Formats: sequence, structure tokens, C-alpha cells
Amino acid sequence: MTSARLIFADPALARPDLPVSRPGQRIGVFGGTFDPPHAGHVLVSRTALKRLQLDAVWWLVSPGNPLKKRAPAPLSKRLATARDLACHPKEHVCAPEAHWGTRATVDTLSELRHAVPGRRFVWIMGGDGLADLHRWHRWQDLAREVPIAVVARPGARARALLSPAARWMAPFRLPERQAGQLPLRTAPAWSFLSAPLSALSSTALRAQNQIMGTDEQISSELR
Repeated sequence: MTSARLIFADPALARPDLPVSRPGQRIGVFGGTFDPPHAGHVLVSRTALKRLQLDAVWWLVSPGNPLKKRAPAPLSKRLATARDLACHPKEHVCAPEAHWGTRATVDTLSELRHAVPGRRFVWIMGGDGLADLHRWHRWQDLAREVPIAVVARPGARARALLSPAARWMAPFRLPERQAGQLPLRTAPAWSFLSAPLSALSSTALRAQNQIMGTDEQISSELR
């Protein structure tokens, strides 16, 4: 990853539009391209919301992923679909990276903490993300920026927990039974959360050329 900034011409996407929040609130930051958003993303979001006792989860829809060669669907389309899925009153969808021009997660989190100081942010990611975290730009600085919650994903548990990033962060791991304390911890700190497993993936859905994740599907996944 690089930390170069991007410039977006569409004025509708050139505002941070951060959700309303207050100092001291516990806010999960769930970032990704969401190409497309699906019920698996909702499972991760709702698991973190409940287990971390969060006041809100902010879905940060990224303009793109520097680790992927394929260009994603238009940001406006992904934002609209994410807003349809993230329908819990404590879930909010925004795209501040399109305003800030950040590409690396560590830079986005730095901008976020500067824009709305005093919030207790936690970075939320799936287990498959942890498995690849060591490939991210300045990933160790990211781990020092905010606490990290990793939600289990199908087939990724062993690969995630044996990954270079997990081994580096091992001394800072909070037991799952104490996950509710994670937003109050000083980074580096992280916890691995078990969850109902959904095999849905954006890659598979793109291959099928359809967007999954109706209210009925989400409800069944969350039971």
C-alpha cells in the first residue's frame, strides 16, 4: 500500500459526512470496499456492535483497495447498497476517504481521530483481513493507532491466528470474554471474536453478478 492521496471530482462524494457523535462514545470503524456489500458484512458489524458494547458502528466505504488490481463498482452504488443493508439504528455508512484522499487505513484512522477527537474508536475487521494485515501499509502503526476487533470468518480462523500480524500482536491480545473492555484499552490491543459464520463473500457475489443480503437472509444468518 502507498499513502498517496487521491482526488475525486464528484462533489457529492467529496464531503466527509461523518455521523453525529459525542466525545467518549465507543465507535466501531468497519472499513472496506464493500464490493458488493452483503449479509456477511452485516454479521461482522452486528457481532462487533453487541460484543464490544458499542454506541455505533461506522461503515467506511473506501473508493478502492490498493492491494487489488480490479477497480470496484462506482462508489455511489456501493454506498447506496451498504445503506440498505446497514439498517440497524446504530449503524451508519459514510465515505470520508473520498474527501480526505487517503488510501491507507492507518492514514484514514489518523484523519478520523483528528476530525472527531475524544471518541473511543475500534477498528473492526474479519479474520480474513487479519490473515493479510501484514501486507497493509504501516500495519504496525495501524495497530498502535486504535484497538482492533477481529471477527471470525469461515475458513480463516487458523490462517488469521497464525498470521505474521497475529503473532506480532500476541502480547496485546485481550481474551474474548473481556471484549467489552476493548474500546477502553490503549492501543495496541485486540481481541478475536467468535461469530455465526456466513460463507458469503464479495468475490463470490461479483462472480454471480448479483448482490445478496436481503432482510430475510440477514435475519437467518444472525439467528
